[in-house]
Amino acid sequence: MKQPLTVEQIRRAPKVLLHDHLDGGLRPATVVELAREVGYTGLPTYDPGELGRWFRDASDSGSLERYLETFAHTTAVMQTREALVRVAAEAAEDLAADGVVYAEQRYAPEQHLEGGLSLEEVVEAVQEGLELGRKRAAEAGRSIRTGQLVTAMRHAARSSEIAELAVRYRDFGVFGFDIAGAEAGNPPTRHLDAFEYLRRENFHFTIHAGEAFGLPSIWEALQWCGCDRLGHGVRIIDDITLEEGRAPRLGRLAQYVRDKRVPLEMCPSSNVQTGAAESIAEHPIGLLRDLRFRVTVNTDNRLQSGVTLSEEFAKLSEAFDYDWDDLQWFTVNAMKSAFLPFDERLALINGIIKPGFAQLKWATD
Repeated sequence: MKQPLTVEQIRRAPKVLLHDHLDGGLRPATVVELAREVGYTGLPTYDPGELGRWFRDASDSGSLERYLETFAHTTAVMQTREALVRVAAEAAEDLAADGVVYAEQRYAPEQHLEGGLSLEEVVEAVQEGLELGRKRAAEAGRSIRTGQLVTAMRHAARSSEIAELAVRYRDFGVFGFDIAGAEAGNPPTRHLDAFEYLRRENFHFTIHAGEAFGLPSIWEALQWCGCDRLGHGVRIIDDITLEEGRAPRLGRLAQYVRDKRVPLEMCPSSNVQTGAAESIAEHPIGLLRDLRFRVTVNTDNRLQSGVTLSEEFAKLSEAFDYDWDDLQWFTVNAMKSAFLPFDERLALINGIIKPGFAQLKWATD
């Protein structure tokens, strides 16, 4: 067995992040400071260190519903333009410091209206923050490209409105659309009007599917809604039969997902927290990588999981003996699957990602 790559080594690699929630990536100190500024008294503690531990502990319940409850605290302090700008700027800075060169930040504008902002003002504030964070990262010698994934909540009834919002801002920082929230009882087909509109507008979208719910959620997201990527998609493993001494046998849906190269936005640490996987070592990502599905590695919620993308990769390196070639494979998969024009994706792959990994492999060898 090879020596696992360390977090410090991986941090130097040019990485790509497709599935990262803006309201799940705040710095604990920022949550405390914003809560005091707006008079929010609902935090379990106002000590940043203790608060960070509380978020991680509360997210380790094994329940997606319990996991989602933690977001009540982060969205509560993200109701003003100033707060949104700050949170988005810090997200871009933190990701750049972790070696991420491209990131899509997703969030639901409808959850940030309690302070009187309009949907448009929310999107514009987040974009202002991402640009500010990018500039600060550049001043520190780090390069990052960021964009927004505007998200609708699957239990609400505003998906068409949010889809139209996303398309209006397609040339102003919004790269795509998503629906999120508890899957059980909230199938993606409830939002067909939104998805049909997005397809007519030639707009990219992903759908949270196959996280806490099984194959029907994935099937609907693909065959009824027509999504470009699957948010999580971990339950596709349910359509793969394993028998001792025989090669894995793919069912029709799993075969379709692999044949069509549907990107899977996998978030291993988060999946363990919500009970979608037993452990990192038992996560389906190992088998899916071996079977050459288009797997990508993501953080989901850096605050709740207490993880960076470099740390996520380090866990996988230890569990599955992954080396630089494996990490490059995951990263190129992600960049191929990004909601950017083809020429821009190619420029990042050939101009930054592959040369960056080549240098690291050469230095290690």
